[in-house]
Amino acid sequence: MDMLSSDLPFMKMHGLGNDFVVIDRRRRDIAIGAALVRALGDRHRGIGFDQLAVIDADPGADARLTFWNADGTPSAACGNATRCIARYLLDEDDSALVLRTERGDLAARDAGGGRTSVNMGAPFLRWDAVPLAREVDLDHLPIDGDPVATGMGNPHCTFFVADACAVDLEKFGPAHEHHALFPERTNVQVAHLVGPDHLRMRVWERGVGVTLASGSSSCATAVAAARRGLTGRRVRIDLDGGTLEIDWREDGVWMTGPTAHVADGVIRGDWIGAVVR
Repeated sequence: MDMLSSDLPFMKMHGLGNDFVVIDRRRRDIAIGAALVRALGDRHRGIGFDQLAVIDADPGADARLTFWNADGTPSAACGNATRCIARYLLDEDDSALVLRTERGDLAARDAGGGRTSVNMGAPFLRWDAVPLAREVDLDHLPIDGDPVATGMGNPHCTFFVADACAVDLEKFGPAHEHHALFPERTNVQVAHLVGPDHLRMRVWERGVGVTLASGSSSCATAVAAARRGLTGRRVRIDLDGGTLEIDWREDGVWMTGPTAHVADGVIRGDWIGAVVR
C-alpha cells in the first residue's frame, strides 16, 4: 500500500560521518522512487544524506536492504549503511545476521566495543564484473595516475598518491567518476601509505560527491593496496571521518568500525505527496 498522505517514520544514522536516512519498510509500506529520494536528500529543503537505505522483510534472510544515492540513482552496495542497519538489527536481540542486498547476502556481527563487522563479500576482479567498458589490466588502468579498478557490488577506481590530503577532490572526483572506461560511473578514491598496513584515504562517491567516509570504497582500496603489494590483506584505513579496519579474508572482505544512530523522526505525509506528484 502506497501511503502518500501518511506520515513516514525514519532514522538518521552515520558511519564515520557517512550519513544515511533509513526507512524501515517492514512496518510501513511506501513506494520509493528517484523523485522522493532526491527530495529527501536535499540538505536544505529535505533531510539530507549521502545515501538512503530501506529495510524490507525477506523470508530467506534477517532483512533485505536497498540503497539509493542522494541524486536518486540506485546503488547495489553501501558498506557503512549496511553496518549501521546491522547494528540497529543486532540491538533487537541478536548476535549475528544475514542481510540480503543486490550485491549478495552479507553476514554481520557484533565486534565488541560498540563496533560492528560486516562481510562485504568477495571483490569482483574481472573487468566485466566491475564493470568496465572493455578488457584492460585492472591493476594498472590506462588512465593518468595509474589507478586500480575493483568491484564491490559497485565500481571503484583507486589512485595511490603521495598525499591524499593534497588532492582537490571537488575537481579530481567528478573528472574520473564519468570516465568512459566506467559505463556505470565509478566511486573514486585517493590514498597514500602511512605505515605498514596503514592507509590514509579520501573518497568521491558517484551520485553524491565528497563524503567523510565510504565503507565499500575502503574495502576496494584495501583490496587494491594488497594487489599492488603495498600492504597485507588486513589494514587500517583513516578517512576524513574516522578509521575503519578492513580484513580481506578467504570468505570476503570484512569491514569493522563504529556506527551512530543519531535520531528518529517523521517525514510528513503532505510533504511526501507534494514532492512525488
